Amino acid sequence: MVVLAASIVSKSGKVLLSRQFVDMTRIRIEGLLAAFPKLVGTGKQHTYFETENVRYVYQPIEALYLLLVTNKQSNILEDLETLRLLSKLVTEYSYSLDEEGIGKTAFELIFAFDEVICLGHKENVTVTQVKQYCEMESHEEKLHKLVLQSKINETKDVMKRKASEIDKSKIDKNRSDKGGFMSMGSGRIETSFSEMSISSSGSGFGSGSGFGGITTDLDAFSTKPKGRQPSAATAPPKGFGMQLAPPTDPITLTAEEKLNVTLKRDGGISNFDVQGTLSLQILNQEDGLIQVQIETGGNPGILFKTHPNMNKELFSNENILGLKDPNRPFPTGPAGDAAGVGLLKWRMQSADESMVPLSINCWPSVSGNETYVSIEYEASAMFDLRNVVISVPLPALREAPNVRQIDGEWRYDSRNSILEWSILLIDNSNRSGSMEFVVPPADSSVFFPISVRFSATSLYSDLKVVNIIPLRGGATPKFSQRTNLSTENYQVV
Repeated sequence: MVVLAASIVSKSGKVLLSRQFVDMTRIRIEGLLAAFPKLVGTGKQHTYFETENVRYVYQPIEALYLLLVTNKQSNILEDLETLRLLSKLVTEYSYSLDEEGIGKTAFELIFAFDEVICLGHKENVTVTQVKQYCEMESHEEKLHKLVLQSKINETKDVMKRKASEIDKSKIDKNRSDKGGFMSMGSGRIETSFSEMSISSSGSGFGSGSGFGGITTDLDAFSTKPKGRQPSAATAPPKGFGMQLAPPTDPITLTAEEKLNVTLKRDGGISNFDVQGTLSLQILNQEDGLIQVQIETGGNPGILFKTHPNMNKELFSNENILGLKDPNRPFPTGPAGDAAGVGLLKWRMQSADESMVPLSINCWPSVSGNETYVSIEYEASAMFDLRNVVISVPLPALREAPNVRQIDGEWRYDSRNSILEWSILLIDNSNRSGSMEFVVPPADSSVFFPISVRFSATSLYSDLKVVNIIPLRGGATPKFSQRTNLSTENYQVV
């Protein structure tokens, strides 16, 4: 009493998919499936027929047949129940019930069939359970990856400690070669840095400026040894969302913008705020006497603020960032200090909805004992957005929501009852997209606020570093620049 095979064939007789559950030769299963179209009667109201050795149990699905091949002793009622469950899985996994749709989801369907039928016998499962089993993550795999990552991190820590020791030995050697410069020079550097007191741990520009953001104390550089301590190498930095890779060029400038946006569910914008920072990191002490020339997009709505120790007139007249005292060098730091020294901050606020990079429309509607929720996104052509995640709160559910259509991927966080819609990249090929899912009856306010996070490599300010000017003359030192736009608080309420 077993199911020999589960197959999907076209009405012309072409086999699109077949899964065998007992030992059968390929010639036999191909012969059984080739005989099926010839035996199907037209206009007859039945769902099975028998030959001398086997029974065919089938169901039409648009232009296809879903087919079970069983032995003649099999329980026909159980086979019909198995057929109904498999038909639900086919419509669940295949976005179109034609040859192309089945071909693209063939492996997913085979895995789903395996969860329903084991050694020819039906398992007591539902569609939701099959989906959960197919998507289940392996604890052993996670553990293996954690152990592997731990070994990688340990190796990186050893490399950082070795590099720190080498850097420290070089500095000690240079100081000893210069004779008595060490005691006098270190005191002079410490005094100059403490006087500068460039800090971005608070407002960065004084308590009255009204600007927040990333901060760095130059005081710390005056007393911090040039080689990193082992504890600093092993402890991850706190307070930063995305950690940039350690710089390899002698000079690195990082421009970052944080988005704080609140959109209304019925359209319009409640808040739009962009806060940006430009930070400088120098690896070698001999490159500290420099000035930075930048270009901006000329947007009058963006207000720039230099640090109090920067030469404001030089920046206003020539867009050059330099210290008030050109004889004082910028502090240097090891490659692990990704924050660098804060040079410039800017802010932009707007009530213009066209400035919003990504808008979300959510349309819940109750029909009978179900709530249908349609969500669509529309992205501006200003930016290409990466790693987009749209988080939709849901009512408390016993099972995952029924996602009927989606442009991208989805994941259900059952612990927090949140549906996460992920799009890896939004560019000119997919400036708009939609998702539709079904849940039990719920009030429309349950699905708000919708949270969004993403990143981009372009900036609202269009800020670019065009030149590094050495104050002692000589060749322009090699430098790199990085730009990153990311969300800090982006919601639809």
